[in-house]
Amino acid sequence: MAKHNELGKKGEQLAVDFLLKKDYDIVERNYRFEKAEVDIIAQKGDVLAIIEVKTRSTTDFGDPQDFVKPKQIKNLVKAVDEYVSVNDLDVEVRFDIIAIVKEKEGYNIEHLENAFYHF
Repeated sequence: MAKHNELGKKGEQLAVDFLLKKDYDIVERNYRFEKAEVDIIAQKGDVLAIIEVKTRSTTDFGDPQDFVKPKQIKNLVKAVDEYVSVNDLDVEVRFDIIAIVKEKEGYNIEHLENAFYHF
């Protein structure tokens, strides 16, 4: 497996562990619909948090959250609309990013709630 894929998988697991410590329930991982893949769908209370995980080994080229592009957001929104509809959910949906940067000793994890809006 390529190094970036390994880092991405590690980042997703770190994000899941982080969310579990914050009392979220993990509902789905790697949910796919058409061209979109939702990294993590988590729930806390009546809020369904759609989590995009971005992991980087360095911030030399920008912060991890800077790599979420408009087309990806559009695909995520479409996938989540389908997920909520198919599962007949009555919840508030929030789109979050968990940005992870590898440091010398471990990882820096930042949870950005309401990182982008439904449009």
